[in-house]
Amino acid sequence: MTVPDPDGASAGKRTYGPDFLTALFQNPLDPGYADAAARRAEGRGRTGTAAKLAGGSTALMLLVIGFLLVVAYRQTVAEEPARTVARDELIEQVENRRDETAELQGRADELAAKVATLREQKLSGEALAQLRDLEAATGFAAVHGNGAKITLADGPTTVDPVTGERRTESRVKDTDLQLATNALWSAGAEAISINGQRLTATSTIRQAGEAILVNVQPVATPYEVVAIGPGDLAGDFRSGYAGHFFETLVARYGMSFDATAVKNVTLDAATELKLRAATPSRSTPSTPSPSTPVPAPSGSASEGGR
Repeated sequence: MTVPDPDGASAGKRTYGPDFLTALFQNPLDPGYADAAARRAEGRGRTGTAAKLAGGSTALMLLVIGFLLVVAYRQTVAEEPARTVARDELIEQVENRRDETAELQGRADELAAKVATLREQKLSGEALAQLRDLEAATGFAAVHGNGAKITLADGPTTVDPVTGERRTESRVKDTDLQLATNALWSAGAEAISINGQRLTATSTIRQAGEAILVNVQPVATPYEVVAIGPGDLAGDFRSGYAGHFFETLVARYGMSFDATAVKNVTLDAATELKLRAATPSRSTPSTPSPSTPVPAPSGSASEGGR
């Protein structure tokens, strides 16, 4: 944008002065600063009372700033021992609790071994075999066999250019893991674990913010859902509804999904498994066949909104 020069217009010819941005770049220094520098160079700066007041105010300001810095430093030094003592006490408490937990866990393992020994001594061979089958099916005991491993991983996270919020469509959600486990139960899985957490009839898979909790234990991507079951378990999962759903998530949001067959895998027993209610059986329990699926954990999975 140019501005007409009125002097040039009155002289009969039309000229234009520089626009504002051009003038700003050509003369970035304000004229007042240039005048003050010229007066100071000629010795026409502040003198007398004005100079003394300016120097006094500057010295007073520096003195106040120095005093505040000294006070802040002394307070920091005085509070440092208290913070150190508190930190040391917390560290000591954590170490003591850790030792107590390890001791209690050792005692629990010893008692469990004694209970197992007494059980084997008192029960007959057939009753003991039935009990072991029930423990394996309910998660009280570790299991070993062949099956499938379903791997799910988060896709790339993008940021909305308008709102600046991070999008979460490509992250694995609790409903995705619920869908995977329920599909495996339906396909004949006998035991399932997610990142080492064994699932039982009372297990929960829940979202807590950005974290996923399995049996109230946090699990992180990549999520490995390992199941023991029929030999074609991985193929049935991939060709079923859950497999098609995860393939859609891979194509749409960039998530990772894989279903492979595994052999000779061991799933540990569920931790902190509590028996809430028990009813004596009036009939002789039959040994569950390998193809009989164990009831799935509570909570159904659906596609839902992402």
